[in-house]
Amino acid sequence: MNKRVVAFFLVLVMIFTFVGCQPQATEPTATDEKAPATEEKADEKQEETTTEPAASGSGELDFLSIATGGTGGTYYPLGGAIATILNSPDNGLNLQATAQATGASVENVELITRGDAEVAFVQNDVTYYAFNGVEAFAEKGKFENIRGLATLYPEVVQIIARADAELTSVEDMAGKRVAVGAPGSGTEVNARQILEIHGLSYEDLAKVDYLSFAEATDQLKNNQIDVAFVTAAVPTSAVTEVSTTADVALIPITAEKIKELSEKYPYYIQVDIQPGDYRGQEEVVSAAAVMAMLIVSEDMDEGLVYNITKAIFENTQTIAESHARGSDITLESALDGMPIEVHPGAQKYYDEKGVQAN
Repeated sequence: MNKRVVAFFLVLVMIFTFVGCQPQATEPTATDEKAPATEEKADEKQEETTTEPAASGSGELDFLSIATGGTGGTYYPLGGAIATILNSPDNGLNLQATAQATGASVENVELITRGDAEVAFVQNDVTYYAFNGVEAFAEKGKFENIRGLATLYPEVVQIIARADAELTSVEDMAGKRVAVGAPGSGTEVNARQILEIHGLSYEDLAKVDYLSFAEATDQLKNNQIDVAFVTAAVPTSAVTEVSTTADVALIPITAEKIKELSEKYPYYIQVDIQPGDYRGQEEVVSAAAVMAMLIVSEDMDEGLVYNITKAIFENTQTIAESHARGSDITLESALDGMPIEVHPGAQKYYDEKGVQAN
């Protein structure tokens, strides 16, 4: 083979080597054909791994806030017990529920309406006011998107006075320093209405303090106020605490005045605070009371509300262990005193159990 032939073949080898090293163009059609298959597999994988929790309803509400009241009241420990129930894996709700300390009833209605809480403790009278846009809600308008989940137990309007203030009746509060409840609370509404029935207003008091239960307790012990209104179940920790460190007395409301009160405000009932409920209490004390209840938004998923209701009433022992009034929460009385429409999810559970309002 002569030199010219060898050179020719070397040139051919170099050309083919150069071409073989170049990146190959990808045909658009091949890529377009493979893309749908890849997306289908991704969708199938997502369907396999993203499972909607059947027990919780929509599956969208992983975090659930329970609006309660002040940490010294009854709502807070009961709310904590309900959160424990809802968080239990035994109930399969896939929720992270927490009890949120708040200013109580009036504020809680607004929290539900704004979507800042999912379940809330509210007095039944305040619930009615909110739904109808009266009393504390006269300027705020109607809150018609709230629905009832359950009524729970009587809320007693307890009037606690320093023993050295020499108060024996509501009328004696004229010229005294009075804590009427936290701003926006149901207690404040109760205080104003009870004073009204006794011919008094805030203008007749020497000082009006808008205090939470814990704050009122501290100021009673420190002689900064003479008397405090506390609307809560009996016994409530705020009253128990102050009665163990200071000499206090419960101020009664006569049966005649409670009747007058209920004629104007039909949510009030008369209850008796029994001897021994608090340290130093030796006689029965007549008091006015409303009902504590739970509310939710009308937009809350029906399946979720059903399962929350079911979880609560199938675990009432856990609630009873958190506070003495927890034992008053029963399925049989879950609709007693219900002032608004019940959420369909809760109603479904009650229908299955044959529960009706008494």
